[in-house]
Amino acid sequence: MPEFNAPLRDMRFVLHEVFDAQALWARLPALAETVDAATADAILEEAAKVTGQLIAPLNRSGDEQGAQWHDGQVSTPEGFQQAYATYIEGGWVGLSGNPEFGGMGMPKMLAVQFEEMLYAANSSFALYSALSSGACLALDAHASDTLKRLYLPPMYEGRWAGSMCLTEAHAGTDLGIVRSRAEPQADGSYRISGSKIFITGGDQDLTENIIHLVLAKLPDAPPGPKGLSLFVVPKVLVNPDGSLGAANAVSCGSIEHKMGIKASATCVINFDGASAWLVGEANKGLAAMFTMMNYERLSVGIQGIGCAAASYQNAVAYARDRLQGRAANGASAPDKVADPIIVHPDVRRMLLSIKAMTEGGRAFASYVGQQLDLAKFSPDAAEQDRAQALVALLTPVAKAFFTDTGLESCIHGQQVFGGHGYIREWGQEQLVRDVRIAQIYEGTNGIQALDLLGRKVLADGGVTLRLFTGEIHQFAQQPDAPYRAQLIEAAHRLEDLSDWLEDQAANDRNEIGAASVEYLHLFGYVAYAWLWARMAQVAKHKLQDDPEFYGAKLATAKFYMQRLLPRVLGLEQAIRAGSQPLFELSAEQF
Repeated sequence: MPEFNAPLRDMRFVLHEVFDAQALWARLPALAETVDAATADAILEEAAKVTGQLIAPLNRSGDEQGAQWHDGQVSTPEGFQQAYATYIEGGWVGLSGNPEFGGMGMPKMLAVQFEEMLYAANSSFALYSALSSGACLALDAHASDTLKRLYLPPMYEGRWAGSMCLTEAHAGTDLGIVRSRAEPQADGSYRISGSKIFITGGDQDLTENIIHLVLAKLPDAPPGPKGLSLFVVPKVLVNPDGSLGAANAVSCGSIEHKMGIKASATCVINFDGASAWLVGEANKGLAAMFTMMNYERLSVGIQGIGCAAASYQNAVAYARDRLQGRAANGASAPDKVADPIIVHPDVRRMLLSIKAMTEGGRAFASYVGQQLDLAKFSPDAAEQDRAQALVALLTPVAKAFFTDTGLESCIHGQQVFGGHGYIREWGQEQLVRDVRIAQIYEGTNGIQALDLLGRKVLADGGVTLRLFTGEIHQFAQQPDAPYRAQLIEAAHRLEDLSDWLEDQAANDRNEIGAASVEYLHLFGYVAYAWLWARMAQVAKHKLQDDPEFYGAKLATAKFYMQRLLPRVLGLEQAIRAGSQPLFELSAEQF
């Protein structure tokens, strides 16, 4: 059975050497007394033990056994209950939660490292707490003080879980047509009726209560998405003193039988006049729910990085050990019957591709985490606004690019194993199956691409885009910045293409949908180029301190710039071909 060992050295490199997280935290009053480099390292060390020793060993058995449904009750695979009990003792659900209600108050820059470990160790297990963390975030941002004090402490503690109930059988992306209804009651509560599908962790046997966040429509709601309200609906009713009461009118009708993440219960949840309480303002529920959705989008993006990191570890170990053929320039292990396959160029191409994209993604996730911390904790209003704008711009990139390239990386890792990669015992095929969902849930990657190009880049004429590319240009002006010419060219390419698309879309709105996926990928490759240049800059200055580690950084940066960044050329050519090739066929000709 494959093992998982958290890449702590690389995580510390990103946090402390590339982003100088301690300097950032020291100037944010809410974090200055909470966390420093030593605290962060201690948390990461403990997280590595929890994920590697407690959670990762349940990954394969959980996949084989899967979540089970019987007579309306869901049971998780053997060992999950015991592991979850130990997991919540460490306070991991509330790692970045509000300390006022029992959270640890850690920065998001640190939390993204932990999330990567968790997904790498066991994606199914990770999802149970990921949804809880997102639900807590939405409640903390939008619920009344009464609701927050009632629900957040046991949720941060992990005794209660959270879920996100949006999708219905007829309403996936188009949430404006949901049919779930909320009827006001004389005591200020509501009664929810309707059914929701694809509810991650909608039922399970890990916690004593599940707090559902549900989108529904009031009787006088306006049509479309502007008529949605958000409600908190506990599985078990909660008394005013926080104790549990009677069961609410909430039931699990079934669970889905899926390609992957089989130990995660994906539920049909029925609300039959269930007691509910309004979160935020009436008819403004979608905006409140987006607080949770954007958290989950970054989280499932990190699932792509985590699965790729696990695949890479397995593939490197196998490539060093598997003997097949001889190196093209002569035997590297003449004392053995054959050379290890890591000598072969194509195997190295696959391994370096995974390494470059995974480490680039880790840096990008940390950068988004940095902006989230600034948006939440900065005492400077202008800095807060700038960071929030960047978070809005970069979230769809993180969700879609991390997961598209995460699947590619997991497939590369599987391919390194050859036929053994298709066999269950090596774990590579499970990673491919598990990571595949990340491109679909929390808004498919095509929707993320439309959001990026249409709502985030073109909607403001590229102003927010240039906040981001401005950082690339600023870095490239440093005398010791590596790959200056390539960075400047890449940033200009992204800017010029964005301007061209704005002109094209003015005459043909199909241009946005036709270009969006390739545009998001081009954006991702340009962003990673900047981050690899930043990592190479640090590595160059510290090479003598640790030639093996920093030398690997420099070599991987070179590989990225020479072998992966050129993909933007083909992406640009495809975008500039326009929408017409997509509409040459009639519907009947497909």
